Amino acid sequence: MTVTRFAPSPNGALHLGHAYSAVIGHDLAKARGGRFLLRVEDIDGARSRPELAAEFRGDLAWLGLEFEEVSAQSTRLASYAAAAERLRAEGLLYPCSCTRAQIEALSTRVGPEGPVYPGTCKSRTPDPSLPTALRLDVAAAMARAGPLDWEDELRGVQVADPCQFGDVVLVRKDAPASYHLAATLDDAADGVTLVTRGMDLFAATHIHRLLQALLGLPVPRWHHHALLLDESRQKLAKRRGSPSLADRRLAGEDGIALANSLRSARFPTGITRADA
Repeated sequence: MTVTRFAPSPNGALHLGHAYSAVIGHDLAKARGGRFLLRVEDIDGARSRPELAAEFRGDLAWLGLEFEEVSAQSTRLASYAAAAERLRAEGLLYPCSCTRAQIEALSTRVGPEGPVYPGTCKSRTPDPSLPTALRLDVAAAMARAGPLDWEDELRGVQVADPCQFGDVVLVRKDAPASYHLAATLDDAADGVTLVTRGMDLFAATHIHRLLQALLGLPVPRWHHHALLLDESRQKLAKRRGSPSLADRRLAGEDGIALANSLRSARFPTGITRADA
């Protein structure tokens, strides 16, 4: 059975790009007789606003999407801690107290998430007075896991190359887990067999595939869809104030008609798709 999921973070209202992603995930599951899940990713500290979860449910229902809600991330902290402890005990995690500014100053290359961490803390004892994150020793992890690949439905089989990220953070200074660790564990726990998400997260799959190998998790397939862009050819984003679905809904717009327009690639004025 195909199981997909839509996993928004309650740090801002959903916009048209979220609607497009939700429609794709929903339709791929339903066309294959499967299940479409809603999972609220609410471990982003003070930025997470619990009241937005109800808004998300209303938005999906307004779009005419049938979904099953699963446990929010805030209920899964023990699983993140256990996975991190397992990797730490295997010598694959190390503490890091470097700041973003220090990394930018010392990094000699840029990866998918910005300046690549230069490994400053890998061979030194961290200062216990400073807040620390836990980083994955990616080279050691790849030596342990061996060659890996993964499959995207639109782009075929990919050879996993997590080293392009450098040693990524798995446990943040300000949160119990990074996106990489939490999303990978949650998808396995929820039985997700097809991970649908935007092309902006395509590269992250290299890290997620490595974590699946290290933690003995099932390997899904992926479907990375094109992004919707605004008039300035930037992807729609909460931080740029892209118009919210809730505003459209409260203004009386027909959500089912909007979902059908997205299915047909008929976008509102000023909105284009990245592959267009």
